[in-house]
Amino acid sequence: MVEIDRAARSSAVQPTVDVVIPCYNYAHFLTSCVQSVLAQPGVKVRVLVIDDASPDDTAVVGQLLASRHKTVEFRRHYVNKGHIATYNEGLLDWSTADYVVLLSADDMLAPGALERAIRIMEADKSVGMVYGRTLHFQHQHELPKSAETANGFDQFHGNTWIEKRLHAGYNVITSPEVVVRGSIQRAVGGYRPELPHSGDLEMWLRIAAISNIAYVHNVQAYYRVHSSSMQRTKYQSSFVDLVHRKAAFDLFIEHHPSLANGTNLHRTVNRALAREALWDACRAYDHNRTESARTAELVQFAVNSCPDAQLLPEYSALKRRQRLGASLCNRTQIFIVPASIRWLSRRLKKQRMLQHGL
Repeated sequence: MVEIDRAARSSAVQPTVDVVIPCYNYAHFLTSCVQSVLAQPGVKVRVLVIDDASPDDTAVVGQLLASRHKTVEFRRHYVNKGHIATYNEGLLDWSTADYVVLLSADDMLAPGALERAIRIMEADKSVGMVYGRTLHFQHQHELPKSAETANGFDQFHGNTWIEKRLHAGYNVITSPEVVVRGSIQRAVGGYRPELPHSGDLEMWLRIAAISNIAYVHNVQAYYRVHSSSMQRTKYQSSFVDLVHRKAAFDLFIEHHPSLANGTNLHRTVNRALAREALWDACRAYDHNRTESARTAELVQFAVNSCPDAQLLPEYSALKRRQRLGASLCNRTQIFIVPASIRWLSRRLKKQRMLQHGL
C-alpha cells in the first residue's frame, strides 16, 4: 500500500477534468448527480451532460443546470442513439481535459473523489486509471455526510491487473468510481457497440494493456440501485451476465494477440466462467428454481466455454443434485454445508476486493 502525498502537486495549477454524464429518462436524478461533481475540490471540472432524446424532463433540467453553472454544458439528441454511442460522443468527441470520468445520471461522486484519484496520476504518469470503492444506495438520505479519511492506495502493473481479472473471470469495478487519464482514453478509443452490457469490463482491460492501474482506499462513488436501472431491467439473470462477460474477455484477447501467455489465460478465464455457471446451476437446484435460473443454458454455457467442464468439481456437484431432483434438494437442504463453504469463500474474496481492489 502507498500513502498519497498531499504535497506532490502544486496547488497553483489545477488539473482539468471532464465528467461526461449521459442521461436517458433520469431527469429526477440529474441535479443531484451534477451537484456531486460541482462540489469536488482541488480540480478544474467541466460537466458534459448529454440527453439521449429522453421523453421525460431531462432537457428542461439539463438546460437549467447549464444556465445556472458556467462549468455545466448540455447537449440533446433529438433521436435516441443508445448508450454506447452516447458514451463515445462524450468521451472522444467532446471531452478534451487532462482526465475524464463517465458518470451515469443516476449515480453520484463521493466527496473528494476526483482530487484523490488525480493526485495519484499527477504523481505517477504511468498510472492511466484509478478506481476505488463504490457504495450502493437507494435513497439520498442513506448516504454518509462526509467522505472517508483513509488516503492510501495500491498500484498494479497493467499486465498484473489483466492477469488477475482473467484468473478471476469477473469485474471488480462498478463504473462511476473510475477516473481515466484523458490521453489514455483517447488512445484506447471508445466502448465497443458489440458489448452493450460488458463494454466497461473490456474497456478497463484495454486501459490496463497500455498503462498501470491504481486502487484508492476510499469510497469514490455512489451507485444508485433502483428498479429502472439497466442492470435491473436488461441484464439481471446470471446466465445473461456470464454470456456478456465472456464476450468481453473473448474480444479483448482477440484484439491483443501479443498478450503474454494469452492462450493459457484465455483457457483460464473460460474455466473460471464455466465453474461459476455450473455453481449457479447447483444453487438453482438447492433453491428449486431450475427453470427461472435457466439451468440448462448455464450447463451448456459451461460445456461450450470449457472442453473439460465434466472434470470440474462443480460438474460433479451438479450431477449429484440432478440425481436427487430440485424439489428434494430444496426440501432437505442436503447440500447446505458445501453451499455455505462456497458462500463464505465468496465473502472473503469480496472483502479482499474491497481492501485491495482485486
